[in-house]
Amino acid sequence: MYVPALFAETDAATLFALLREHPLGALVTYTAGGLDANHLPFLVDEGRGAKGTLVAHVARANPLWQDVAAGDEVLVVFRGANGYVSPNWYPSKHETHRHVPTWNYEAVHVHGRIRIIDDETYVRGVVARLTREHESRLPEPWRMGDAPADYLAEELAHIVGIEVEITRLEGKRKLSQNRTPADFEGAVQGVDGSGNAALAAAMRRAAIKPGQ
Repeated sequence: MYVPALFAETDAATLFALLREHPLGALVTYTAGGLDANHLPFLVDEGRGAKGTLVAHVARANPLWQDVAAGDEVLVVFRGANGYVSPNWYPSKHETHRHVPTWNYEAVHVHGRIRIIDDETYVRGVVARLTREHESRLPEPWRMGDAPADYLAEELAHIVGIEVEITRLEGKRKLSQNRTPADFEGAVQGVDGSGNAALAAAMRRAAIKPGQ
């Protein structure tokens, strides 16, 4: 990933926070059939492995788990807040007209080694953790115990666990940090006014320097 120094994000805590907030990742693998990508919701175990571990599951019908070998290098791409930025939102544009449109975004590339875990107890634990993570935000959380035991066992038999041991994190937050204070504020207000509150909030966070 091309990462100009101004947009580079190297703080692991910030990157892991982005992964938790935007857990759907594109798992890119290289198999005998060529490049493949699968979109999966991941859990983050920061304390497992030297640099953390990603945890997920795939359908047993998905050939991914048989197309890779333990230890194969993979890439998981996560995308955070993103959106269009109009040059009309920069105050200086109306003076110089020397601006063009752009796209702001947050992205994290996770490099690692994959491991397949075909074990019912393991996948039950993964589903339980995913359920707790996402159902906890709802007013009436669904629990695995709500489903009949035989039905749940049948569903679990149709999935396979995977882990990605992280070897390298690469982060990019392109959020108008290269603009003057006035143009930056104009971009934030324009983004917010266009209905993209998530991107506007990300831009404001990026503007806060360490220690502030």
